Formats: sequence, structure tokens, C-alpha cells
Amino acid sequence: MKHPDAVPAPPAARSDDPSGTGAEGRTSLAALRAHLDSRLPGAARAWLDQAVAEAAAHPGTHGPISVWELRIAEAGRRCGDEYADAARVLVLHAAGADPAALGRVYRQGTAAERRAVLHALPHLVSGPDALPLIEDALRTNDTRLVAAAVGPYAALHLDPHNWRHAVLKCLFTGVPVDHVADLERRARADAELARMLGDFAAERTAAGRPVPEDLHRVLALTDPAPAPHGSDTPHAKES
Repeated sequence: MKHPDAVPAPPAARSDDPSGTGAEGRTSLAALRAHLDSRLPGAARAWLDQAVAEAAAHPGTHGPISVWELRIAEAGRRCGDEYADAARVLVLHAAGADPAALGRVYRQGTAAERRAVLHALPHLVSGPDALPLIEDALRTNDTRLVAAAVGPYAALHLDPHNWRHAVLKCLFTGVPVDHVADLERRARADAELARMLGDFAAERTAAGRPVPEDLHRVLALTDPAPAPHGSDTPHAKES
């Protein structure tokens, strides 16, 4: 049986990224660029400078394929696999890619290019227009796509039903729930998610399979908030 590829940290959340994140759990583009500049060799930095400048100068589509789409395709070769996602996010942003352009790159791209599109969504799409891309990624068994799909954009725009199933997808495919943006807030006091987690754990146990440790972590988050101090005496006499 073929094992899924290891799941990398998203470009905005690598453990060696010293930059802070915003309220939505995403690293700023300026911090992302600074992170790349501090790690890419000179030739790769020069290529990225040119790719971003070209994308900014010629946004949109020109001819069968735009110049910035070509740069998206060659980012892995130019920057290396470790930094290609982040480089692609910067090029997509410089090009001002709208949901239609992002959808085109996603549909026509490799798995790595699709992953970069998913990482770019919170920087480029303010509303739910790109949700079909998230939903498509969550239907795959590519663990790296699933990890990218449950980032800040999904946290903001996935409805509760689909978000719960996204969490279950992570548990089922072995994607660490650390990739689920805003997990604590969205899971808090979610009785339906608790029920689904319990059913999933029961199915695994009945089949003689281990229950993922992450399941217990998420289940603990679904506990309702503790009652305010003193609320356990609602019938106390009024003075």
C-alpha cells in the first residue's frame, strides 16, 4: 500500500519562520517575503524579484497563458521545493489573481501549484467565491492538499457542516490538526462535532484500529465553556 506524502507546514507557518501572524492566522506577505529573502540564495532571490515585478507589470491573462503563470510553473526549479509554495503565493498576489484566474491555475496546475493557490486564497479572495477550490481539495486523498485546504480561508468561509467534515478528513487521512486554522474557536462547544468524533472513534475501535491522538485533542476542545463563577446557585434568595 502506498503511504501518503509527508505533510509540510504551510508557507506562512513553518516552524523556522520568525515572523508573527495576523488575527486570521496568516503571515503577512511582507513577512513572507522577508523570510524568503533571508533563506534563498542570490540567484533564486533575483529570479523571485523578476517574477514578482513581471506579475505586477502584466496582471491578468495575455494570450494563451500569462507570463506570471509561467513563473508559477517554474518556481520549484528556481527556488527549491521547500520555498516554492511561498514564492508562488507572492507571484499570485503580485498578479492580483482573481477567483477566475486562481481557478484556472488550480485546475491546470500540478499538485504543488494547486497547493500554492490554496495558500494564496486568504491574501486574494475576501469572500466565499473560491470555496469550490477548497471543496475540491478536500475530496482528494492528497494529504498536502488537504492540509492546505484547512487554512485561514476555510476557517473564515466554510459552513459548519463542511468544516466539521474537513476536520474528520484530517483525522481520517492523518493530516495533523495543527494545520486546521482557528480550530479552537470553531470547535468550542460544538456538540455536533463532538458527536461525529465519538462515532468516528467508535468505528475505529470496533474495527480494531487505533484512534488518532488528535481526535482526543479536538474532542476536548468541543467541551462547553465552564459556567461563570456562582452560576451554580441560580435559586439563591434575593436580598
